Amino acid sequence: VIFIVVILGYIALGVVAWVHGDPRKVIYPTDSYGQFCGQTDTLNENKTILFYFNILKCASPVVLLNLQCPTTQLCVSKCPDRFATYIDVQASYRYRPDQWNYFRQFCKPGFNNPRKVFLKRCFPDFSTKNGVLTVANQTTFKDGRGKTRNVTDLREAANGINNVLDARSVGMKIFEDYAISWYWILIGLFIAMMLSLLFLVLLRFTAGVLFWIFIFGVIGIIGYGKNYRSSILVWFLINLLICLFTVIILCGVEVIIILMLIFLRNRIRIAIALLKEGSRAIGYIMSTLFYPIVTFLLIAICISYWAVTAVFLATSGEPVYKVMANQTLCKYANLTCDPETFNTTNVTKLCPGAQCTFAFYGGESLYHKYIFIFQLANAFVFLWLVNFAIALGQCTLAGAFASYYWAYRKPADIPLWPLFSSFGRAIRYHTGSLAFGALILAVVQLIRVILEYLDHKLKGTQNSVTRFLLCCLQCCFWCLEKFLKFINRNAYIMIAIYGKNFCTSAKEAFFLLMRNVVRIPVFAQEVPMLNYYWVPLLTVIIGSYLVAHGFFSVYAMCVDTLFLCFCEDLERNDGSTAKPYFMSASLHRILGKKKLSPKKASG
Repeated sequence: VIFIVVILGYIALGVVAWVHGDPRKVIYPTDSYGQFCGQTDTLNENKTILFYFNILKCASPVVLLNLQCPTTQLCVSKCPDRFATYIDVQASYRYRPDQWNYFRQFCKPGFNNPRKVFLKRCFPDFSTKNGVLTVANQTTFKDGRGKTRNVTDLREAANGINNVLDARSVGMKIFEDYAISWYWILIGLFIAMMLSLLFLVLLRFTAGVLFWIFIFGVIGIIGYGKNYRSSILVWFLINLLICLFTVIILCGVEVIIILMLIFLRNRIRIAIALLKEGSRAIGYIMSTLFYPIVTFLLIAICISYWAVTAVFLATSGEPVYKVMANQTLCKYANLTCDPETFNTTNVTKLCPGAQCTFAFYGGESLYHKYIFIFQLANAFVFLWLVNFAIALGQCTLAGAFASYYWAYRKPADIPLWPLFSSFGRAIRYHTGSLAFGALILAVVQLIRVILEYLDHKLKGTQNSVTRFLLCCLQCCFWCLEKFLKFINRNAYIMIAIYGKNFCTSAKEAFFLLMRNVVRIPVFAQEVPMLNYYWVPLLTVIIGSYLVAHGFFSVYAMCVDTLFLCFCEDLERNDGSTAKPYFMSASLHRILGKKKLSPKKASG
């Protein structure tokens, strides 16, 4: 229920953002009055360049949040070519009152600096002189408050604007790339699909060979590294202990691997048999190979909705103007005003010299005050929905492959349409459990995103203690996310098999794996280290990686499900007539247990 309410609230947030936002601000330069620079039939028709009054404010994080700098922006036909500040102009009142009376009509608190046009915006005219960054041959300047600043501050502000422009252009570049190369992408995807299917078929017969090739390849690489010490000595003549220590470690690792192969040979045979069984299961339920398309479409919808909502939220800010009075007793000081109607109000009469100046970009309504919270909620619900889509796919595939394993006679007892039946059960009965597991992951991932942002902002600081603590937190939450993904994956398998809630399934899956902890290292290392999907990746274009990864993610989920079913089968059954094993004949032969019944053996 809570998950459905959150989805409805997310839809409502998108509607509100759509009402208030204007995506044209993402593409076209916009001044502080909301007018587009260079727009025909307007006062800005011949003013195609955007000018920032105080470009230093563009270094604020608010720039990426609202896609606007929190300073007065004006459409101009030409960028300034010299330094000037509001304070300098105001100081000229004593010597040249006529000049002040002229400038006060349109001056705002800020400063000018020599600039050049870049992407229809006025950027500081940077140049390097004797290795020193300068603007108009100056390394310092005075800002709008009369303070002396370094030109490096201008560079940081310009980088802030560049980040916005980069964010704006990413979508257009991606669209252009797809428009140009769509037919090559289709060819690559088709080739990848054919190669992936071929590998899955061959895997049933070559899993053992590939496994032993991998094992002996690792041993050979380690042995080569051990014998390569003569070349290493060239680099470590000063410190021979490092070289000797490295050789000892390599020898120890090689001995450990060989001993593990000797003592775990039966476990390795089980792992190979499970890999072959996984290929056989996919052969009986071929529809599972195409289910990643459903997951991909769901994630694509989530990404599209999140991106559109984020853009509309970022462009829903409005310029806020406030009364700036020269008199301290003016009761209208710091109140909001409308620059278009300001001169017709009584404020100019009651407060002579008062001006309606730009204060900040955002708005003062309840909606505008909480835009940052809405952006945070948008990111959080996006992560939640993406993790739910992945969880739904894992639970659906686990249910389909579990129906294969627990079929007493294969394939005669496999139910009709196992994939669709499993999908229906997951949606109807397990939505709450899947949403809860996705929620836990989304919280951890959001914390990781915040930590990454803080790390990015603190890169230039010299506080080593803060950086160290932040690095430790990032490492801890990365490990926590990996652990939760492992627990969730196995919990979804147990949910698909028994239909219990998330917490119970996670606990049972965890303890089931702990009771079979000896088998896990052999089994768990086999699937990821094969890296079969890299072959089609190297054969065709990058797009084929997505297809190949989708196929082999199904295969990995199949083997994981069969492994848990295999462990559960060993614990619940003893091979007798009353409690027969449900495993295949090949697995049964490896175990050397009691003989199967004639029906089971023939199946």
